[in-house]
Amino acid sequence: MTAALSKIDDLPEKLTGPSAWIGRDMARQPEKWLYHLSEADIADLEQAAEHFLGLGRDVGEITSEDFPLKRFTGHLGDLRHTMREGVGVEVLRGLPVSEYSQQMAATIFCGIGTHIGSARSQNAQGHILGHVRDIGADANDPNSRIYQTSARQTFHTDSADVVGLLCLKKAKEGGRSLLVSAESIYNRMRAERPDLLLKLFDPIATDRRGEVPEGAKPFMEIPVLNWHEGCLTVFYQRQYIDSAQRFDDAMRLTPEHVEALDMFDRLADDPELNFAMDLEPGDMQFVYNHSQLHDRTGFLDWPDPKERRHLLRLWLSLEGDRPLPECFRERYGSIEIGNRGGIITRETRLHAPLD
Repeated sequence: MTAALSKIDDLPEKLTGPSAWIGRDMARQPEKWLYHLSEADIADLEQAAEHFLGLGRDVGEITSEDFPLKRFTGHLGDLRHTMREGVGVEVLRGLPVSEYSQQMAATIFCGIGTHIGSARSQNAQGHILGHVRDIGADANDPNSRIYQTSARQTFHTDSADVVGLLCLKKAKEGGRSLLVSAESIYNRMRAERPDLLLKLFDPIATDRRGEVPEGAKPFMEIPVLNWHEGCLTVFYQRQYIDSAQRFDDAMRLTPEHVEALDMFDRLADDPELNFAMDLEPGDMQFVYNHSQLHDRTGFLDWPDPKERRHLLRLWLSLEGDRPLPECFRERYGSIEIGNRGGIITRETRLHAPLD
């Protein structure tokens, strides 16, 4: 367990750099985060996918060698830099998914992922390719995953260095993607309520929602914010923090902790700090979990099951990424750079279900 910080002087007065962005500015400057795929980019991705599909293997086994890109590797190198040292979010726009089978779309998405990092398991079943859609799960059930509902998710991080989404189908109404910089939230709290900011560096219980590694507690005790080797790293899912209070041996949230969490949420929801985007079919969004939080608004889906909102998801571990504090072993199992993240239990077997 990480020791709590004892005084505000242990923390920098202000974080600067490209990842401490303001949402209002990002909305006005999409060139900072939006890349339009060219016809040559798309042709390169398609030939790599056709090469892999010709091997007759499961998508979950794909490697960068099996997905041989020619020209597009240069941009994917830029994307890795954007995640680690840049603004921490990028959207690749223009993939013609309506022309593809789901297998072809998944192959291109997973193939791109192999050139960014290593894919991680997203649940106890070992799925490296996730399906984000409403399956009728109860958002109020403490063992449900919020992404399997149509409810608003609230700002959170996922359990990997990078989360990627590929939009196959969008909702009839709603389902907008929201992003906010944890570093900008930190800056506001540091200036306005440093006493509450310190509370977010205390270990706080977060519910595992029934996906418990062997020998582990049903909750983790990881601070919302960690200052480690010159980097601020965020780990957050408010619903899971609140539901962890159902466990008798979980650390109790004090009134000061609740006030700090409420301020964190209020700032994340501030339209000056966050910005929204509509992910169109074919959009691939990549977000760096250690400095950014993402959210999704609630949505109304189409009555036809074939038209309902559906996104594919990847969790990726990056080579050359920042070191993480020891407490992240509770979630990641390993904190080895390039080989960390995901959800692993005794039953986990890595594979990539296409539906």
